[in-house]
Amino acid sequence: MSQLTQYIIALSNLYGMVYKDKVLEVYNSQNKVQVNLSDIEELLTSPPEELETAFIYPHQDYFVHETILESDDFDLLLIKKGDKPYYVPNKNELLNYLDEAYFERTNEYTALLNYVKKNFFRNDDEKAEWLCEDIQGRCQFGAGIQTILETFNDRGISFCDLEQVNEVTQLIIDLSNNIRIWENNGFTPHEIFERFEKIHLRPLPDKPFDFNTSNARDINTRQKIGRNDPCPCGSGKKYKKCCLGKDYNQL
Repeated sequence: MSQLTQYIIALSNLYGMVYKDKVLEVYNSQNKVQVNLSDIEELLTSPPEELETAFIYPHQDYFVHETILESDDFDLLLIKKGDKPYYVPNKNELLNYLDEAYFERTNEYTALLNYVKKNFFRNDDEKAEWLCEDIQGRCQFGAGIQTILETFNDRGISFCDLEQVNEVTQLIIDLSNNIRIWENNGFTPHEIFERFEKIHLRPLPDKPFDFNTSNARDINTRQKIGRNDPCPCGSGKKYKKCCLGKDYNQL
């Protein structure tokens, strides 16, 4: 298998789908021997057998994982990806994704695994791994928390009490927020939030809104409106009984 084909498989497994230009960009940024776009386009028109064996297929100038094509999610996934940036690991880490089942053993995964070993599989580490890998896979493809909790029921595992349900649920949420997913172009939900969304959030005011010191002003007179003044909307009611609450809700 050529190294270019390896890159296509690894990138497709990491991103779900990868555009030909992105393959060119990543490959040439990590290798001294460069390739041309025509080399990649040739693999689109005449894909090698190794791609099909890895369940990767050409589609509209993309290399796409079979799962996306079978579920007819190509257009939907493109919309979800939008203009999000790409997570590009170093070459050694990237080529780990040649294995479709590969995923990073994060701290959150280890925390869930240790909990499962301690509470459900004290003498069977292998079964604990199988369960956690199943949960990892379900999280990666966006399964809901109830569906994921059913993974325990499928294995005949019963929770002791509500406290344990809450503990397991929190571990699964933490894991889900730190999984590299296709719609984020390989970034985890936590990384997308911290790096690209959090900076756009408006901070909360230092002091809570005080209904007793409204800063509202009459749009016509520019005079500050007191709580007991007639409401400028013309209702005949006092401001505190009329639009004061509405003004607050529109902040």
